[in-house]
Amino acid sequence: MLVDSGVLALVSGIIVVVVHALGILHAAHAVMTVRSSSGAIAWGISLITFPWLAIPLYWILGRTKFHGYTEALRSVYAQHYRLVQEAYGEIAKFKIAPPQKLAQLQPIAEALTAIPFTSGNAAQLLIDAQQTYEAMLSAIAQATDYILLESYTVSDDQAGNEFKQALITKAKQGVRIYFLYDEIGSKNLSRSYIKSLRNNNIQVSAFHTTRGKGNRFQLNFRNHRKILVVDGETAFVGGLNIADEYLGKNPRLSPWRDTHMMLQGPSVHSLQSVFIQDWYWATRKILEVNWQIKANREANQTALVLSTGPADQLPVCNLFFINVINQAQTRLWIATPYLVPDESTLQALKLAAMRGVDVRIILPNRPDHLFVYLCSFSYYAEIQAIGGIKLYRYKNGFMHQKIILIDDDMAGVGSINLDYRSFFLNFEVMGFVADSHFVESVEKMLQDDLAASVSVDLSEYHKKPFWFKLAVRVSRLLTPLL
Repeated sequence: MLVDSGVLALVSGIIVVVVHALGILHAAHAVMTVRSSSGAIAWGISLITFPWLAIPLYWILGRTKFHGYTEALRSVYAQHYRLVQEAYGEIAKFKIAPPQKLAQLQPIAEALTAIPFTSGNAAQLLIDAQQTYEAMLSAIAQATDYILLESYTVSDDQAGNEFKQALITKAKQGVRIYFLYDEIGSKNLSRSYIKSLRNNNIQVSAFHTTRGKGNRFQLNFRNHRKILVVDGETAFVGGLNIADEYLGKNPRLSPWRDTHMMLQGPSVHSLQSVFIQDWYWATRKILEVNWQIKANREANQTALVLSTGPADQLPVCNLFFINVINQAQTRLWIATPYLVPDESTLQALKLAAMRGVDVRIILPNRPDHLFVYLCSFSYYAEIQAIGGIKLYRYKNGFMHQKIILIDDDMAGVGSINLDYRSFFLNFEVMGFVADSHFVESVEKMLQDDLAASVSVDLSEYHKKPFWFKLAVRVSRLLTPLL
């Protein structure tokens, strides 16, 4: 039966009106909820002008708040109040103020995170995947009670299978193992890999970033953390996932430059608490772990574990980094694969340079993600205009490390990039160590990285062809939509 053309036109008209009305409603929602004014404007215009395309994109990419995570933790804390108090009480016994130059970080840290600076820690810098994987596999081999392993990316390749076999070996010895991965970062992880772990009594779970009311279509959130805890005595945190490309086996990005760190002392339990929270979100199960802290009084380093994420009531990552940047008096060296800072962080970096701080930022010279690589060029003109900020491009392969060095007083190693995603959309974790010996080791490492880098001539951007500049500007404009 042929549909009357008049009826068809009426139905089509109604659909168009409804879609545009939905676009206006979604635009109103964006204005009320999107974090930045530029993001709200970008979404608002897109939703009103191109609702057919913008509405589904807004469902997927539009939110910066992760729903349900904090509420779930509060509920379980209320049910197990005594256990939670005992766990945090043990960590609090080692609470200590950071060095005098960084004294203002203490109230900021206490306001933003429940985990304080602690004494009695020992931190060892691990440079590149070979050194990191060897140390992690050695710690796994020595486990006697339990292993907590969390990674953004796990691959079913040689490196991934080496870790799988190491975990299976320990599971057969009766060690309890809990394995958590991000389902988006590990989207290519095979079912057979996971099945093999489960068949050997290893508890495995995805983080479930789409769980919870309001999260179902939100594919923009990630659990970007990399954590390994063994028996509550040794822990690892940093920038390395578990895959062959981190060993330099991807010809396009080889050699791969990255950094991790091994910890002992109260900071281990700080990382352990982060894992337990993530595990509870993913599985709704509480883990029985060791909360008796084994302090390393010989090294006795001061450390802070900073865990951040889109479930935080405040933008913890953004606020903490701005404060750290503001504390710098003589030196601020940063290594990051992605330079896409929000306006407040960029202004803090500019002010640091203007007050005479030696601000250096090391970036990769080749991209693993073209969008963010292009976006970094959009900051050249602003940086050149104020002077003082020195950019470097790492030439010896792809640089993926996330490092910050503040004066001679503190260094941070973790998963946080200097970009919008890490500051507002990802679950992240970073270890900060305020100790002269550790700072010296980070300084030497970064000096070697600088020696393998070239200084960026910011004026070179002006010589780029029009199509390149256009791609850079488009990339910058799209940033608030993330």
